[in-house]
Amino acid sequence: MTAVLSQDDKYVRFVNVKKSYDNKNLVVKDFNLDIQKGEFVTLLGPSGSGKTTCLMMLAGFEDVTSGSIEINRKSVQDIAPYHRNIGMVFQHYALFPHMTIAENLAYPLKVRKMSSSDINTAVQASLDLVELSRYGDRYPGQLSGGQKQRVALARSLIFEPSIVLMDEPLGALDKNLREQMQFEIKRLHEQFGFTAIYVTHDQTEALTMSDRIAVFNDGVVQQCAPPAELYERPANSFVADFIGENNHIVGTVQQINDGVATIKLFDGSVINADATLNCPAVGQPCALTIRPEKLFIVSADRRYENFVSAEFITRLYVGDSIRYFFKLANGSELMVKVLNDHEAPHLIAGQKAELTWHTKNGLALDKP
Repeated sequence: MTAVLSQDDKYVRFVNVKKSYDNKNLVVKDFNLDIQKGEFVTLLGPSGSGKTTCLMMLAGFEDVTSGSIEINRKSVQDIAPYHRNIGMVFQHYALFPHMTIAENLAYPLKVRKMSSSDINTAVQASLDLVELSRYGDRYPGQLSGGQKQRVALARSLIFEPSIVLMDEPLGALDKNLREQMQFEIKRLHEQFGFTAIYVTHDQTEALTMSDRIAVFNDGVVQQCAPPAELYERPANSFVADFIGENNHIVGTVQQINDGVATIKLFDGSVINADATLNCPAVGQPCALTIRPEKLFIVSADRRYENFVSAEFITRLYVGDSIRYFFKLANGSELMVKVLNDHEAPHLIAGQKAELTWHTKNGLALDKP
């Protein structure tokens, strides 16, 4: 179950927030989210789902059409962006190209009218913090993408904000740099304890960095929960498909008893699944969802309560694992993921096989 925050824990609050740019169509339809002080919360979803708009409303760069946003139990609608004590990190760095790195870091402190000596001390401490102590005299154009993003991160923290907003901050980096910066951001978050609200469409990034993830689709939060709960107990088929890899077998709910849904498949066979809170009613179509690593090819030591017959199509070698692709008689495709070891089976195209899984690992959700 998702933890319910007490009133004192609700440091940032979005209450019935809606946003429209044309007074007709809602980009954000009804956003409710409470964030604890010091928490790392990620807004995850496809492009155009409303994530960045929510971030911009909190920062004060966009107006709220209706609803309210609160920080520390105070509405921020009438507070100017520069008075909200919020740091911001963008995907494309937003560094001033005509300023040195040290001048870029000093800028938010000069705006706050700090003394020159305090600014110089803070700038050097920030450069040390992101391991760029010898780069203060360089210009942004002389730095790599990863170095620029470190500077952008340091600039967002230099005035000690209580909240840091990050909008796709690693989207412009390659895979190795992204992973390094994920570690860097988490290290700084743990060191300073700021409240982080992070926007991304990269599910792996969200799963590895977040305390909780709010999954968006079409301006609505589908589910907000810790990473393991989102992955293991998705609220609906959209979340199940968006978070990680997933299989669907469509059927009809025959009965629900003691938390187990009995599902009749297209060929008349019957299987069982965990009846989720959003399990369709008896007589309604549903989707049995199973993660590829929880679905197995029947063998001497792999035989569980549920079976389906399938035809092997092909396998995909991805290094540490192997993905096996199968087709059911109705044309639906299933994927089985196994570790790449000496026990990995060898099948030929067209070969018939039985696939099996534990009832607890199959969830009865809405039909996608």
